[in-house]
Amino acid sequence: MRMADLKERRQRTIAGLIRSNALSSQDELAARLGAAGYAVTQATISRDLEQLGAVKVRRDGQLTYALPEMGETAASPRLASVFRDWVRSVEPAANLVVIRTPPGSAHLVGVVLDQSELREIAGTICGDDTIFVACRSAGEAEALTSKLRGELA
Repeated sequence: MRMADLKERRQRTIAGLIRSNALSSQDELAARLGAAGYAVTQATISRDLEQLGAVKVRRDGQLTYALPEMGETAASPRLASVFRDWVRSVEPAANLVVIRTPPGSAHLVGVVLDQSELREIAGTICGDDTIFVACRSAGEAEALTSKLRGELA
């Protein structure tokens, strides 16, 4: 088997494990991968998690890995789902939109926003619980705020 095929299969396995389990450490992930027949180093797991866009988010008081879903459009069910689950507020501020999340969750929401290809978004900056979304104008920020608030419903 080619190395690229093995890597792709391993990363699909990792994504499946993250989606179906509350994994809070690379050690837990390594153990699950070992049980699935993959002998991997911590460095390989770390690289795979980064390539998959995995982030740690707080769920029920525990930090666990989560994956932003790839390749979905602005009106995707994933965007709506992430907003309902992880966004507390959306407020315009001049040409910015300020999005508040629970602690440790901003990156997950930011990645989904970056992948959404919403035309109003020039770029995002994520902290721990706050995302600044830069728009080209205050009008675009207002329009984006309305659109994103609609995702919270």
